[in-house]
Amino acid sequence: MNEKLIGILAGMGPRSTAPFVDLIIDECQSQYGAKYDDEFPKMMIYSLPTPFYIDRPINHELMKETIIDGLQKLESTGVNFIAMPCNSAHIYFKELKESINIPLLNIVEETVKKLPTLSQKVTLFSTSSTFESTIYQNGIIHNGHEFIFKDEWQIKLNTLIQNIKIDKENPHNIDIWNKLIEDVKNESIENIVIACTDLNVVLEKSYPSINIVDSSKCLAESVVNKYLKLVK
Repeated sequence: MNEKLIGILAGMGPRSTAPFVDLIIDECQSQYGAKYDDEFPKMMIYSLPTPFYIDRPINHELMKETIIDGLQKLESTGVNFIAMPCNSAHIYFKELKESINIPLLNIVEETVKKLPTLSQKVTLFSTSSTFESTIYQNGIIHNGHEFIFKDEWQIKLNTLIQNIKIDKENPHNIDIWNKLIEDVKNESIENIVIACTDLNVVLEKSYPSINIVDSSKCLAESVVNKYLKLVK
């Protein structure tokens, strides 16, 4: 049995952990045909509660310290590399990467790579903190795309994310989601980057007729790619 160990620093938010692990399992099946239990990789999963609030400013120093502590604890277990299925955590990516001595995958880089090659209109669904950091907008524009966003969309997104954290089964969640999709399509936007892992709860229940680039799926694909390179 292969001894390579994948590190997952998750729990940001708490409901995003299980869906991300499921995505990795899906990628193992699609990338190398994993079938039996012992054909899947070993994973060390650390669910880390963080001082994140959708309705108040983030204490960035405390947030950064909390994530660094989580990364270092995970590194101490002997993992070969780490993935963080949390877009907001990547605001501090440079400092986080420098705090450990093993590779740390970058969800932003992996997601932007999956946008169409030709220039298109792109928008972003994320938390306010991720949006305000411009980590995605910079990557989208750098790759030749036109970035479009309406301020009122962030208000709806914040409401949706908070609702999911409180009650993921609230039927109102899918109503907000569908209205957002409709708003985006009315602007002739061709691609939505989903850069909040909590949104996977509604994403998996809908089939919007627009290209969705899901950061969680992009990172999961990269995790399995990295794992396969290590075991060859």
